[in-house]
Amino acid sequence: MKPRSFPVEAPRGALMVDVAGLALTDEERERLCDPRIGGVILFARNYTDSAQLRALTGEIRALRKPALIIAADHEGGRVQRFRADGFTRLPAMRTLGNLWARDEAGALAAARAVGFVLAAELVAHGIDLSFAPVLDLDYGKSRAIGSRAFHRDPAVVASLALSLVAGMADAGMGAVGKHFPGHGYVEADSHHDIPVDERTFDSLWDEDIAPYRKQKELLQQLAGVMPAHVIYPNAEPGETGPAGFSSFWLKEILRERLGFEGVIFSDDLNMAGALVAGGIVERVAAAARAGCDMWLVCNRPDLVIELLSRGTPEIDDAARARLAALTVSVPRPWLAGPLALAQYPPYVQACEKALAVLAMEEGADHSAMAAASIGATRVNG
Repeated sequence: MKPRSFPVEAPRGALMVDVAGLALTDEERERLCDPRIGGVILFARNYTDSAQLRALTGEIRALRKPALIIAADHEGGRVQRFRADGFTRLPAMRTLGNLWARDEAGALAAARAVGFVLAAELVAHGIDLSFAPVLDLDYGKSRAIGSRAFHRDPAVVASLALSLVAGMADAGMGAVGKHFPGHGYVEADSHHDIPVDERTFDSLWDEDIAPYRKQKELLQQLAGVMPAHVIYPNAEPGETGPAGFSSFWLKEILRERLGFEGVIFSDDLNMAGALVAGGIVERVAAAARAGCDMWLVCNRPDLVIELLSRGTPEIDDAARARLAALTVSVPRPWLAGPLALAQYPPYVQACEKALAVLAMEEGADHSAMAAASIGATRVNG
């Protein structure tokens, strides 16, 4: 068989998948060239040091034209995939909310600095998107959210998130808000359980959806939104299921009523909260019908193989255009790599602000947060 030549020219597909280790295997190179795949999500297991990560993202980027989108869950606090050698340890978003109570202007400036550092370091390593920020409200009881949330007050969440997103934009990165319409109220963690939020639509609209609707500029600035694997039986008309499988939440509310025009990413379709939709083929089909543009299938390569062998839904022209419009990071001279970045004065100043906020975190409780360790284990295949 004639060896494949790279890059393979094909539009981005709607599947986002992961890879096993620190470099691509031959099987993974072949799989990532499948036109149904459009992106790769990286985890802590894919990282040992700065040079290795840059080599891995460079290898992924060279496979396709247009290049695959490379993403990570890199929020700060416990949910930060890369923590050393080219990366600054970032504070949890709740710490910015705590700062707001003492110094609103200082909190906004710090949020922008944290967003800039977060994004600049990722872009310097060839990563295009972070699934951040969390826009859920901090009700003080969610095992999934906890200190990942900025604040209980939706107006504060919106203001701090807008500053953080602006900082990410300063580094050329789009942001992905999550978990629509809100995961902060339920105690159960959708990584392990199927959470059910019994509140009415009006309660969600006035509280959890408020950051998306009261700050129109924030919604307009988001490159993507990720829905929650949470069921809202008293808020959704008709037969209910998790929001990520609900055309009511994604098409009627997020698209039509709120006017969101960016990419809708499913949350990982292998989480416990997604299993109510059936097998992996049924889960992907349900996410596609509901209005998700890109479907995440993480840490189960055997299920990715099953999907590719059995077939995936067709994506419409509008979804394909949204995927095509996702920006692949093009390093500016000061983002050419960690060494160049370390010599860029605005980055150095932003790091100082971020570390000053981090210093306020002593004694912070990040316990019972499953999202922090996602990707540590993976089924072989």
